[in-house]
Amino acid sequence: MKLKPINDRIVIKPAPAEEKTKGGIIIPDTAKEKPQRGEVIAVGPGKEDVKMTVKPGDIVLYGKYSGQELSHEGVDYLIMREDDVLVIIG
Repeated sequence: MKLKPINDRIVIKPAPAEEKTKGGIIIPDTAKEKPQRGEVIAVGPGKEDVKMTVKPGDIVLYGKYSGQELSHEGVDYLIMREDDVLVIIG
């Protein structure tokens, strides 16, 4: 990974958007919801008075409109502050 976040930023690889509903209906691209779940890929060092609590490999939930989208080497990522993470799953 060539991306190295600074301060309290983290890099997340979002989970893919749902293709079908539980009932089997295929969702068109225009109606797909942005995923709010993803895997932490890289973590910055934090700030002087703030210790980072997430680590690479954690699966997290984050706010619907959180983060800055980034495409790097054909892969989509989100860069956000650790404060935007709502919960670590698992």
